Amino acid sequence: MSMIRDSSLAGEGIKKIEWVKDYMPVLTEIKKRFKKQKPFAGMKISISIHLEAKTAYFSQVLAAGGAEVAVTGSNVLSTKDDICAGLDSLGYHVYAWHNATETEYMEHLKKTLEFCPDIIVDDGGDFVSLLHGECKPYAKNLIGGSEETTTGLNRLRARIKMNALNFPMMAVNDADSKHLFDNVHGTGQSVWDAIMNTTNIMLTGKIAVVAGYGFCGKGVAMRAKGLGARVIITEINPFRALEAAMDGFEVLPMLEAAPLGDFFVTVTGCKDVITKQHFNLMKNNAVLSNAGHFDVEFNKNHLKDMAVKIERRKNFIDGYYLHDGRVLNVLADGRLVNIAAGNGHPADIMDMSFAIQAMSAEYLAKHGGALTPGLYNVPEAIDLEIARMKAESMGIAIDALTPEQEAYFYGAGD
Repeated sequence: MSMIRDSSLAGEGIKKIEWVKDYMPVLTEIKKRFKKQKPFAGMKISISIHLEAKTAYFSQVLAAGGAEVAVTGSNVLSTKDDICAGLDSLGYHVYAWHNATETEYMEHLKKTLEFCPDIIVDDGGDFVSLLHGECKPYAKNLIGGSEETTTGLNRLRARIKMNALNFPMMAVNDADSKHLFDNVHGTGQSVWDAIMNTTNIMLTGKIAVVAGYGFCGKGVAMRAKGLGARVIITEINPFRALEAAMDGFEVLPMLEAAPLGDFFVTVTGCKDVITKQHFNLMKNNAVLSNAGHFDVEFNKNHLKDMAVKIERRKNFIDGYYLHDGRVLNVLADGRLVNIAAGNGHPADIMDMSFAIQAMSAEYLAKHGGALTPGLYNVPEAIDLEIARMKAESMGIAIDALTPEQEAYFYGAGD
């Protein structure tokens, strides 16, 4: 039995799922094949990803392959109640609602694992953590799983260092079809869509400080530049700092960037990137947002301690009024701004990400029993197939090597 907030929203949720489906042609092709081949016949799959329309369609693709599917969200503000209701009305196990408390969120995760899945799809590592702790008995049928995010992969690698990962996991986030498109273009567009729609403030002519120049940070910086902002990057990695500088961005320590920024976007995966010492230097009405997985990148507790008043100024905007008269504006309570205060990545981009997830699940269904515990790259053949299918769906044609060229590249001779 599902745990959702309002079943009356099902009709609206189904409409939204049908809308995104029209812009996810690769996933639709995979669904057609899965429907014929049934790679997940007799299997159970548990999913913890931002529970909105694209995730719902991904769930339908796995179900078309014969899986019994249970779904929850990976962020309490990104869960859409109408999508939950829509999936529930279609017969899926759904355990989530918008703005759940921490206790409710954990209960939803546990309920999604309770039916002892064969495969998990994780986003940030909460499933994996539970299956090594209080939900360990629910891993009895587990073949393996996949991880969607950089943060989740960092947590998996930490487990591997401690020899504390009990089953195989696929590093979906490291696939080229994922991070070169989802992380760069998906994050870049969805972050600024959410910030500008929420604030109704122009970015052009302003200073945007982007903390972190990984794939997500590159996308955020690129889109800000394209929208007319002056962009400052902060980094801890000298290679990424050099990349940012050679891409035409100013690179400064956060202490030097803090007094300059009009908008701040953290995209590091780390905690305390912005703290009290930085808040003390910021302009009046600076806007702070986070696009990293967890809401720890800027220290909200420091800001709460500094504030003489906290006020909801606008939907998804909390103003922290300081003793000196300044106000600092926090979007979406410091959670993932692009999906907590926006619509998340475009359907066209998630088409590739969920295609990688679907085919990684298929790989686990076929080969997972032979894999030892550890972190595995998505096979190159799967990655290339997704890219080929996406290019074809966009009308992009590419050249092919001649036999002579193949011999030149791959042969042993001259």
